[in-house]
Amino acid sequence: MASCCAWLCEAQTEFKRVAEENVTLPCHHRLGLLEQGGLDIEWLLHISETVQKAVITYSGGRVYDDLNEEQKGRVSFTSNFLAGDASLQIISLQSSDAGKYICKVKNAGQYEWARITLKVVEKPSKPKCWLEGELLEGKELSLQCRSASGTAPISYRWQRLSEEERAEHLPPNSRVNISNPGQVLLKNLTQLSTGLYQCLATNEAGQESCELQVTVQHAQNISMIAGAVCGVVVGLSLLLLVVRLTIRRKEKKRYEEEEAPNEIREDAEAPKAHLVKPSSSSSGSRSSRSGSSSTRSTANSASRSQRTLSTTEATPHLTPPQYGQRPADRREAEAKKADYNQLVRLGAPAVMVPAQSRAFQTV
Repeated sequence: MASCCAWLCEAQTEFKRVAEENVTLPCHHRLGLLEQGGLDIEWLLHISETVQKAVITYSGGRVYDDLNEEQKGRVSFTSNFLAGDASLQIISLQSSDAGKYICKVKNAGQYEWARITLKVVEKPSKPKCWLEGELLEGKELSLQCRSASGTAPISYRWQRLSEEERAEHLPPNSRVNISNPGQVLLKNLTQLSTGLYQCLATNEAGQESCELQVTVQHAQNISMIAGAVCGVVVGLSLLLLVVRLTIRRKEKKRYEEEEAPNEIREDAEAPKAHLVKPSSSSSGSRSSRSGSSSTRSTANSASRSQRTLSTTEATPHLTPPQYGQRPADRREAEAKKADYNQLVRLGAPAVMVPAQSRAFQTV
């Protein structure tokens, strides 16, 4: 029994499993038959040299498998631990399950234990692939690939896939960045560089991949596309400009139609003054009157002529501004004014009579 105990104490086993898988950590003993009801089994996980936590125990005829929240519901004894098999089963492994496990078995003052190291490795997460550079002939393009998680070390490898999705070598003008294997440089791009590229991220737990489609374009095609885009933009701008001008023109026309009745026409012709020369019959009747009547009539005529002259001199100030008058109208008005002044100098009587407008008409 002592030799068996010594073997169990010195034996150390290492297990390596992939995350999300299951594992069974072995622990066998021969103490189950020594004393009925005195058997104790305990599994411990050493976090560090000074910190450890209980995983599962059997004591007093009862199993305790909910001792820590991280492994609650994922740990159990695999077989009949009373008969000598106290192996521990952990399902859905997580990276936090990794560490050094110790199995302790005690009964009737005798002890047996085993030490097991568990390593949990994670395969790379699905990598992210992206491009950096211009997809034009003669340019340089960089293919990038990176996994966000996974157990180190993670290796990266780029390859090109054929139409049948078979792996092919990279083009001759490609270069792998030694310091960053997830990067491949494609220099001096040609049409031969076009294709589907795949990046493989691999570690000891497995591998994941991502793909990129590379389509190299002619520089001439790019110029044509750019010209077409510019033409469309210019055409739309011109169309919008025409629509805007049309709307403004309609608004201006509507405004002028609404305001036309309220405006005073500057080119409207002023009312004309009509001069009526005394008739010969009136002159004959006046000459046949008495001498006193002729004298009063002559005086009154002179007075009226004087008032008419004063009124005529003041009349230009009452007429509307003639800024918009046509040259022919101005000449006609000046001729009429000259005729009137000549009659006044000859001593012809003039009488003002009301007209149909705001101006005065001389008779």
